[in-house]
Amino acid sequence: MGFLDKFFSNKKNKVAKSNESAVEHAVIIYFNYELEGMEHIYALRDKLETAIENNNLGEYDGHEMAIDYSDGSLYMYGPNAELLFNGIKPILETTTFLNGAKAKLRFGPPEDGIKEIIVDIKTE
Repeated sequence: MGFLDKFFSNKKNKVAKSNESAVEHAVIIYFNYELEGMEHIYALRDKLETAIENNNLGEYDGHEMAIDYSDGSLYMYGPNAELLFNGIKPILETTTFLNGAKAKLRFGPPEDGIKEIIVDIKTE
């Protein structure tokens, strides 16, 4: 940092950088789909986005699907993987095609040595 930077530093940049590091945890759902079309995924996405945003848990980042609809993944990020997962768990447990899915909770950035746990999803 230069001499003048001490006087003219942009405090907004410091806040943004500290918030960026706060969104390092992840919840990634791996599931078998085997349904035709994407309407079920889009409906689930809408529910997850609403729950995550309304409870200020982080963000829904998107999904990936196999070309033949056999399986897919959902990606969500936030400052606390456990809170994020607990906030969306009721939605996951009422989505029938997620029965038997696996949720990976990652407690930090995507690098070696970061704690991760796998949680089985069972639907009602």
